[in-house]
Amino acid sequence: MTVNARMSGSLAGATGTITVDLAQIATNWKALAAKVAPARCAAVVKADAYSLGAERVIAVLRQAGCTTFFIATPDEAEIARKLAPDAQIFALDGLVGDAATAFANQGVMPVLSTLDDIASWAALSRMRGEALPAAIHIDTGLNRLGLPVRDVRRLAADTSTLASLRLELVVSHLASADNPRDPKNRDQLLAFETLTALFPGVPRSLAASDGLMLGPAYHFDLVRPGYAIYGGQASQLAPAPVRPAVRVAARILAVADVAPGETVGYSATWRAKRPSRIATIAAGYADGVPRNSSAPDGRPGGHVMIAGHLAPLVGRVSMDLITVDVTDLPEGAAKPHDFATLIGEGLTIEDAGLAAATIGYEILTRLGPRFTRLYVEDAT
Repeated sequence: MTVNARMSGSLAGATGTITVDLAQIATNWKALAAKVAPARCAAVVKADAYSLGAERVIAVLRQAGCTTFFIATPDEAEIARKLAPDAQIFALDGLVGDAATAFANQGVMPVLSTLDDIASWAALSRMRGEALPAAIHIDTGLNRLGLPVRDVRRLAADTSTLASLRLELVVSHLASADNPRDPKNRDQLLAFETLTALFPGVPRSLAASDGLMLGPAYHFDLVRPGYAIYGGQASQLAPAPVRPAVRVAARILAVADVAPGETVGYSATWRAKRPSRIATIAAGYADGVPRNSSAPDGRPGGHVMIAGHLAPLVGRVSMDLITVDVTDLPEGAAKPHDFATLIGEGLTIEDAGLAAATIGYEILTRLGPRFTRLYVEDAT
């Protein structure tokens, strides 16, 4: 992040900040688009662009050249259409509730995962006298959403239903793409190739953030990264050509001495073994710091970065506060009103996830609304 980058947002009264580098998000998307060319590169902006702010993120991605977006819910579809009036927008959760009419009116394409939803969309098409655009989702081994093989073959043979639709995409989703060595990736690729052959001429999409790193065989016509656009590294062995785009920091509220034998935090799970200095920081599980990042006696937990030094969490993460041991930091490094870094240089989203026995995706999407969001709008 450049020092002279123009920012929006205010630090006044902020207990914590989430700094979103929009310029880096655009750069990340361009790097992924270049990697998968000639396949097209979409952007997944569901869950408020992974909690970073869909309005700002969609705008910068449109400016960068992205013309296809994936969201999950009807509310997200409405927001995305307002922000990207000319884009292709796919709704991953399909026909949620009574969303069919709204999707048709908005020009949003549902990703249809059941024969019932496909029949409903075909019926709406016939009622309107036009073949409405949609995608279909086929299951190749994730066993979550998606048409099973028998239903894929039934649909392919149902010429009447297919004639009522305008299929714009056939998608599936990889179960183990974060591990390139897992043979399930190849099994799903072969299943996808076999089943999509039943829909000749329809564009295909299999890979998301980690899947696109498995190589060109997985790219097909369209890839749909989300996590990687925001700087996340999902693959265990093949890092994506992206850089971090998010920094999270919270204020130090107090620094206090704790005598040997004294405990810190709820349930007295951590006891000082030496004279200690404990910093209390204005972040907790209400802000997205997982409670599982807690560090009771005998178990390591999460860390923060203060003045360039790592400091370990001690005791339990509570709703609004965490406590960290700053005894080994240089004198005066931890000062009230200064900020401690929770995610940033030296502390990646993946580091935070590992410390909490979860994944970076969860860390990112759980970032709470109380922290002030600051947007780096350019780098000039």
